[in-house]
Amino acid sequence: MKTVFAKSVPGRTGVLPPKADKTARDMLPQNLLRARRPALPELSELDVVRHYSRLSRLNYGVDANFYPLGSCTMKYNPKFIEAAVNYRGFTDTHPLLAQVDGGEALTQGNLEAIWLTEQLLQEVTGMRAFTMQPMAGAQGELTGILLIAAYHRAKGNKKSKIICPDAAHGTNPATAALAGYEVVNIVSKDGMVDPEALAAVLDDSVAGLMMTCPNTLGLFEQHLPEIVRLLRSVDALLYYDGANFNACMGRLRVGDVGFDVVHLNLHKTMGTPHGGGGPGSGPVGVSERLIPFLPGPRVVKKADGRFGLNHDLPQSIGRVAPFYGNFGVYLKALAYILRCGAEGLSRATDYAVLNANYLLARLRGHLDIPYDRICMHEFVASASKLGEYDVHALDLAKALLDKGYHAPTIYFPLIVKECLMFEPTETESKEMLDAFCDDLIAICERARTDPAGVKAAPVTLPVRRLDETAAARNMILTEVE
Repeated sequence: MKTVFAKSVPGRTGVLPPKADKTARDMLPQNLLRARRPALPELSELDVVRHYSRLSRLNYGVDANFYPLGSCTMKYNPKFIEAAVNYRGFTDTHPLLAQVDGGEALTQGNLEAIWLTEQLLQEVTGMRAFTMQPMAGAQGELTGILLIAAYHRAKGNKKSKIICPDAAHGTNPATAALAGYEVVNIVSKDGMVDPEALAAVLDDSVAGLMMTCPNTLGLFEQHLPEIVRLLRSVDALLYYDGANFNACMGRLRVGDVGFDVVHLNLHKTMGTPHGGGGPGSGPVGVSERLIPFLPGPRVVKKADGRFGLNHDLPQSIGRVAPFYGNFGVYLKALAYILRCGAEGLSRATDYAVLNANYLLARLRGHLDIPYDRICMHEFVASASKLGEYDVHALDLAKALLDKGYHAPTIYFPLIVKECLMFEPTETESKEMLDAFCDDLIAICERARTDPAGVKAAPVTLPVRRLDETAAARNMILTEVE
């Protein structure tokens, strides 16, 4: 398919603006004027509509298809949140207005929205304060670890290590290393953090432990009280990776069970778009001991009920994002929370867990289930049984594409051989789950009778199997005739 630039025809236009009395050349200083026209494509309206309509049909999105991508929560995003975020009072406000003289008076609604979102997230998580600045989950992670580092510096602690379980999200060790810490890996036992393994590496040099609860195997960490006790004994902090918070939203306040820091992926848990529908938002909540170090400026509610920005934060780690983060993204989360209420948020969690367990029960016997017990919002299966037919997790994933589904996460976490991680989310119906299971079971049965057919998939898509390593290392970013 040609690029929009390749389709350009000199002189063609789809817009006929009225003639202006004065042009930019009459009104702007000469040093601000272009020497030549911008190199934009010249197309009719029909050219543009057809080009992007065709592109949209090549895209895969949750609005059209099932997306059981484990640990990434590709759930349907309700459309009313798009209407809420497009009020002109929000969209037409300059992001720096609140920080100029008199700007606070003109941005009371915007500031209240930020403040209210923080208050609601505190209630849901049990944390004492939040910052909305981080613009993605990974940046929220980094912000959280920087807050832990600031806490230890302020106390004069000599801390150099962050502990990560072997089933941690890949961003966890990367974040700790980026923040300057040595990463210590501990081995899971029965799919969970082992207190004995933790105690064996725990000493005064440990700054904290990064945990996901439930973890990437979809299992709730049953040893949490002992883990908290061990960390407190060396003044180490407990970090909560909020990527799986949709498994306990409304049912567990992580601040109440001993976590000191949490980042939330609003683009996963709270209904705002994810991936190509982004951008994201990764706000960070903290316990009492970390409040002084939060990024600034912070939105505050004054004694007279008005809202403003507090810049007087001597121990703050400073800004982590321009303006105040992705305002439109967490505005959608605010609309979602207000619409769902406490009962709705809890119900979303209940259905996420129910759907995952239903999927697990239907696939049991067709795939290996290495941790075959009640799961939370996701679970891990293994295609190892099919190895005798030379069919692997990758082959099942490719075959699912021919059935019209996005593939699940494969080969993660690394501690499960031939891993497939499924997360159906709370928004999928029983009919969709049954259709998916029927098709996956049929693929597993075909793997035993026609393994070559499964290994040839996908056969119905514009692009079939690629040398993914070569494609990543030798990307062609211009059009090729």
